[in-house]
Amino acid sequence: MTRATFVLFVCALAASARVGGQSSAPPAPSHAPLASFQTSDRCIACHNGLTTASGEDVSIGFDWRASVMANSSRDPYWQASVRRESIDHAPATADIEDTCSRCHMPMMRYDAKVHGRRGAVFASLPFSAHRDGGSLAEDGVSCSLCHQLSAEKLGAPDTFTGNFLVDSPDARGQRHEYGPYAADSGHTLVMKTSTEGFTPTQAAHIRQSQLCASCHTLITEALDATGKPIGRLPEQVPYQEWLHSDYKDELTCQSCHMPVVSEPVAITRVFGEPRQLSRHLFVGGNFFLQRMLGRHHDDLDVAALPQELEAAANRTIQFLGSQAARVIIGDVSVSGGRLRTDITVENLGGHKLPTAYPSRRAWLHVVVRDSGGRVAFESGALRPDGSIAGNDNDADNTRFEPHYREITSSDQVEIFESILGDANGQVTTGLLNGVRYLKDNRVLPQGFDKRTAEPDIAVQGEAADDPGFTGGAARVRYAVPVQGEGPFTVEATLLYQPIGFRWVQNLKAYNSASEPRRFTGYYDEMAQGATATLARAAR
Repeated sequence: MTRATFVLFVCALAASARVGGQSSAPPAPSHAPLASFQTSDRCIACHNGLTTASGEDVSIGFDWRASVMANSSRDPYWQASVRRESIDHAPATADIEDTCSRCHMPMMRYDAKVHGRRGAVFASLPFSAHRDGGSLAEDGVSCSLCHQLSAEKLGAPDTFTGNFLVDSPDARGQRHEYGPYAADSGHTLVMKTSTEGFTPTQAAHIRQSQLCASCHTLITEALDATGKPIGRLPEQVPYQEWLHSDYKDELTCQSCHMPVVSEPVAITRVFGEPRQLSRHLFVGGNFFLQRMLGRHHDDLDVAALPQELEAAANRTIQFLGSQAARVIIGDVSVSGGRLRTDITVENLGGHKLPTAYPSRRAWLHVVVRDSGGRVAFESGALRPDGSIAGNDNDADNTRFEPHYREITSSDQVEIFESILGDANGQVTTGLLNGVRYLKDNRVLPQGFDKRTAEPDIAVQGEAADDPGFTGGAARVRYAVPVQGEGPFTVEATLLYQPIGFRWVQNLKAYNSASEPRRFTGYYDEMAQGATATLARAAR
């Protein structure tokens, strides 16, 4: 078979290939306008089956489909949270669903906007009722979305909160799919045929951090019970945190979250040539969601196989345990029945630790043992239900644990977190009730100057004036009572949860609705797997 014949054969094969073996819809007539997006099955046909010379499978499609991005619309916590907000702010339900679908169902919402409609989250669910070979809502943050983002205004504030720009078709009605490499005529023909007109185009902006900023910079608008706006909140701003760090001149978002394959590999199985490939794993911080998707695979209508999701969760935990943080224990002294030492948490990443959605938290679990190995002191123990011993917020939803310069008793625990406050200054986990942060002592990235930080990324609470809380590290003194005989050993573990205990417990008040009830049930059965270790030290 000649190369030209093979290319034509692959074009026909790829055009009919669908996830799960379903056939594609017939090609649109030549006079019909080209769709804004194609679902991932059009891409997976050629971008799976990729293996390095040493035998490692680096298939783009398989990597992606087990990622949080691929499952952004299936996320049961997100669905439960949207339902909660629509109950709390019922008059604004349509606006809430439209805004929340911008980044979790971006292709569906963009297509709806083009046709003068709003994005409707729950009208798109369950996906099995809407499947005709794959729906735009079901496909989450997909190939056709990221690779079509326009370079125009990339990273500009008016593109934040999911207001991304998708490139317009050219004069011939063709759409560009941007990538890091130029495509020859053969590969261009294959892609245009399999996707019904999308043209591979080389562009530098696909490798820039600004590409991620539109959906990972979320400014939410707080609402009262009538749906009236009452304030704004920088819900998650990792891009701005990165800009205020040393990492802006060293590493991009893609550098960490899309690790480069160690050896050249073909990026397409159709006459692919060995090149540098960034894996589409999108490793981040939500291993718990990946495990939940795997355990409830059928119920959540997940495309990735359970074993793929478990492998993805394990990769996420390994990533967090090797690249997120370091714990250092200083000199230890004992006098007057008290042990004294400084424990420092170093942030190894390019944004706050933890960053993004404010349900995330990290904390120090510190254990002092006597010469016989018995516990002489303990702070921050993890309970089986996912709560933290001594944490005021887990015990009482109206309170929160302060930031500490010094820990002096076992009922105090250093928790690195952001705590939302409502218009009355009360603690809340209602995202659209939040107007400010009562506490934000998440560990700063290297080079982050808290004195010059913009308000949206500022340190909040006691940490703002703590001289031990600086760019790149947070230091806390432990001066604690100890029992037993020395010498004593100090063990410090930095633990992390993507979804803190209080956020789940507060959601249970909405269990009359199916989405919160489903998620909180999932959490309760999986609570012991909701925590990962970021770093550990002993002295």
